[in-house]
Amino acid sequence: MTGHYGLLSPIWADTEAATATSDEAVVYALLHVEAAWAETLAAADLAPTASARAIRRLCDEQADPDTALIGPGVLAAGGVGGGNPVIPLLAEIRRALAARGESDAALHRGATSQDVLDTALNLIVRTVVAGITARAVRIGDALAAHTQTHRNTLCVARSLTRHALPTTFGLRAAGWLDGVREAVSALHRAVDGLPLQWGGAVGTQAALADRHGPEAAAQLTDRLAGRLKMSSARPWHTQRQPMLEVASALAGVCAALGKVAGDVLFAQRPEVGELAEPSSAGRGGSSAMPQKQNPVLSVLIRSAAQAAPGHLATLYGAAAAAQEERPDGAWHAEWPALAELLRLAGGAAARADELLTGLQVFPGRMRATLDGAGEALLSERLMQHLPEVLPGGRETLQAAVRTSVSEGLSLRTLLEEELNQAPQSSARATARASLDDLLDPAQYLGRAGEFVDAAVSDFQEIRSMWT
Repeated sequence: MTGHYGLLSPIWADTEAATATSDEAVVYALLHVEAAWAETLAAADLAPTASARAIRRLCDEQADPDTALIGPGVLAAGGVGGGNPVIPLLAEIRRALAARGESDAALHRGATSQDVLDTALNLIVRTVVAGITARAVRIGDALAAHTQTHRNTLCVARSLTRHALPTTFGLRAAGWLDGVREAVSALHRAVDGLPLQWGGAVGTQAALADRHGPEAAAQLTDRLAGRLKMSSARPWHTQRQPMLEVASALAGVCAALGKVAGDVLFAQRPEVGELAEPSSAGRGGSSAMPQKQNPVLSVLIRSAAQAAPGHLATLYGAAAAAQEERPDGAWHAEWPALAELLRLAGGAAARADELLTGLQVFPGRMRATLDGAGEALLSERLMQHLPEVLPGGRETLQAAVRTSVSEGLSLRTLLEEELNQAPQSSARATARASLDDLLDPAQYLGRAGEFVDAAVSDFQEIRSMWT
């Protein structure tokens, strides 16, 4: 049984992130940090090896629900007394060791609760981010495939919800790919910079330095960081920038995937019909309307993007309120906000993986929408080529466009009529001959193809760093 089911959070229910942030996973991470510290001390002949091994055995047993001795419920209840779960964890470890006749002499020496909890949360962050990265590779591959396949698939670009100019679906997908690549890259940078937290009671390492000397204290910290595969740094008990960078990057992943989901949601509307989610038995049904097939994957991803900023705001507020050498409530406010951000980003990545690897694209519907937008869709291009040869110049062209749009008349016909009234000239003849080209949406795509190729190339370059 896990500590978080997600009954009211279907975005992350039954995902890797839910498992990695469960109460059981938190207990294991806390115990793993304590075991790693005990082993570090024992390796330096500063604590009994037998005690360190006993603590490690407890940790290994905790990884299996059938042999785990320390229940999350016990720590949750005990945490009320001390304000964090590490204090009751230590009591449970000592109780378990005593019951076996084993020593706790290597346990928690020179450490403080914040050292253990912050470092354990770092481990959980890394686990969740590894899962997000694996999903991001699949998402990126799917988007790169859509980008290349539809490099020349014409569709309407919309600006402020209105038809604007021609574009390609490949370029739209390339924009999605850029967003995901940049967001996941930012997450990697943040996690790579997430350092070990090990400062003792007030960030001075006084207990370690007093007992073993400053040089030994520094070496022990470095060795613990190496054992946990983290960078070593000065304590950051009340300087929460490392955690803020991770939280911001997690929210950025939600935002990038939310952007994709928003576009896919619009394109799935029956009156648009340019895209469709992959179908799956049991997904998307309505409890009251059997005819409906709801775009559930996109909806859930969008819910994560909308929920993430609130949790991020909590973390920023907590960082600003982290007073003196130990936060008085601000640190405590971080934990649930960070956990939920991890779940939201992990859940969004899981749903986006399924959405984008199975996304259905309908080029014919895109072309129908483009053609339905009319020739006025090329008005920007016409403004660059025709005012000099039309009687009345820009005003005449603008009037023709307005008439075409409001009365449903052919813009080509209106322009030909205006050109017929212009004085005979080679420019007029050239303009009449070039109308076919000027009104061809495939010839007004600017550097779209170049941008598509660059987006795929940029992703391929960084993809190898994610695998």
